[in-house]
This record gives sequence, structure tokens and C-alpha cells, in this order.
Amino acid sequence: MKPGDEVTVHQLLGRIVYFHTLFIEPALTSVGQPGTGKACCNHQDTAAPGQPDVGTMLADTAWTVLDEIARTLGEHVLPCPKFDRHCCATCQIAASGAAIGQAWTITEHRAYRRPPPTDRLRQASRTTAATRLARVFAWQYGADCPVLAMAEASLLPVSDELPLTGELLALWQDPLAPTSSPVVTWLNHCTDLNDIHRVLQQRGTTK
Repeated sequence: MKPGDEVTVHQLLGRIVYFHTLFIEPALTSVGQPGTGKACCNHQDTAAPGQPDVGTMLADTAWTVLDEIARTLGEHVLPCPKFDRHCCATCQIAASGAAIGQAWTITEHRAYRRPPPTDRLRQASRTTAATRLARVFAWQYGADCPVLAMAEASLLPVSDELPLTGELLALWQDPLAPTSSPVVTWLNHCTDLNDIHRVLQQRGTTK
């Protein structure tokens, strides 16, 4: 890890918290109970020996903020059916990232008075957020995991249509590249989703 890489990762995690707290959380509608996802690799026969787990690794890192956000997202969260402290840490990051990607996509669509996102778009947001976040976590902590083999979807939200979700996915595509920078800097001047909606209307990117 190069000097400054950890700071960059922490800044990007902070941006997720900032976006979620300021924009998404106030606009969330009531959600149901968490569903059930696939078993994490530590609860499958394919688990790698000594795979880092939630209890010994994740709890002591800045990445726990993703878990904290995901716990508020109800039915968007699909945890390991045997979820406990022994779950694979990288799988847990992927599950939290997936929930955040889907919840943000749905919330932005609703806030901008768009039709509900298609199943394909929701799944694209889930898979891409999960994969990109988990890859950075695994790189930082040497926590390789089968979940990293997930294919990223091609149909993704873009910043001109869903600024928050689009920036989330773009920033984590290659966050340590020298040219990496926030995609939609005008978001820093908005205070809620209504502000973002007004900007999109002025630009003619939403109705």
C-alpha cells in the first residue's frame, strides 16, 4: 500500500456516509425485514483456510460504517443465512455494498419522480457496488475471497441521471488511480434530494 492510499480509502468511505446521512436516509421509505442471501464463503465447503472473518477483522476497521448503514436498509440487505462473527469479512462488505447500491438507486428514482428502476438496473447497482467495494477491501487487507469473481454489470446508473449512485460506483471503480476524483462535484453544494432534483430539471435530465 502506497503512502496516502489508506487515507484515500477512508475519505471515500466518509463520502458514502456523508451522502447517505444527508441525502438518502431522510428520503428512505419504510422497508421490510432483511432477506436472506447466499452463504458467505466461510459458511460454504469452499471456504479458504484462515479466511479473515467479521469478528477478527472487520470490527476494527473504518469499513464497519458500511455495515452500520446496511443495517438500516431492511429488505435491501441479503445477509448470509448463518450470519455471525465468523462470516467472511469480504463477503460481508459485498453484502453491505449491494444493499447500499440498490437502496440508493431506488431512493433516487423515487425522489426525482422517475418510474421505479427496472429489475435489471437494480441488480446492476447491487452487483457493481458489491464487487467494487469488496475488491478494495480485499486489496487493503489481503482478504481474497470467491465473491470477488462476481461480474460487474454493464447497465449502470450514470451521474447525469442518478448523481449519488453514479458517483458511488464511479469513485470505487479504481479509487487509487492517480486521476481518480469525485465525479459530480456540484453535489457538495446541495443539501437534500430536492436540491439535486432541481439541478437535474434545469439540465433537462429528468422530468
